[in-house]
Amino acid sequence: MLTLPPVTELRPRLPRLLAGLVTCGVGFSLMVLARLGLGPWEVLHQGLSRRTGIPIGTMGILVGFVVLLGWLPLRQRLGIGTLSNVVLIGVTIDLVLLVAPEPVGVPARVSCLLAGILAVGIGSGLYIGAGLGPGPRDGLMTGLAARGYSLRLVRTLLELSALVAGWVLGGNVGVGTLLFAVAIGPLVQVFLGRLSLHSVPTLTAPAE
Repeated sequence: MLTLPPVTELRPRLPRLLAGLVTCGVGFSLMVLARLGLGPWEVLHQGLSRRTGIPIGTMGILVGFVVLLGWLPLRQRLGIGTLSNVVLIGVTIDLVLLVAPEPVGVPARVSCLLAGILAVGIGSGLYIGAGLGPGPRDGLMTGLAARGYSLRLVRTLLELSALVAGWVLGGNVGVGTLLFAVAIGPLVQVFLGRLSLHSVPTLTAPAE
């Protein structure tokens, strides 16, 4: 079931939600262009993309809807942020990759990678801070944790599974993958504290 806050609450939150998701999409696009490694779910999306010829952003949308099917037995409640997450990040990635040139040279690629990770951190702070519903992967993790499983264990197993499957399929695993894993939690923590409109559950996962 889709839950919506009152219109008076939606008005200040919605722009932050949309800005956050677009910023995340730009960040993931920059990481793709850097060719130095992606986050676990983007590795999976890229691997599937390379095998099927479907653009990576579109593949992310398809995977997102598949993940949402896992919400059904967990009885998780959809928010407008959940559905927006599934669609808007993937659309942004495809549009950016369609028009943006690839960086040339190692310094440019490293700069692109760092800017991408920072953008995902900022975008996640905006998106989560809007409080309009978790992303599909976050919702799956918290839903499983609510059944008595360790949230850290569930998150680790899901992201490790996505990473390994993506790597086998040909997704880009590299130094950027490790840097993303180390940096994204602290970045989201910092920006969530500064960009949140109100008290919301603190998550350390990006809006994938």
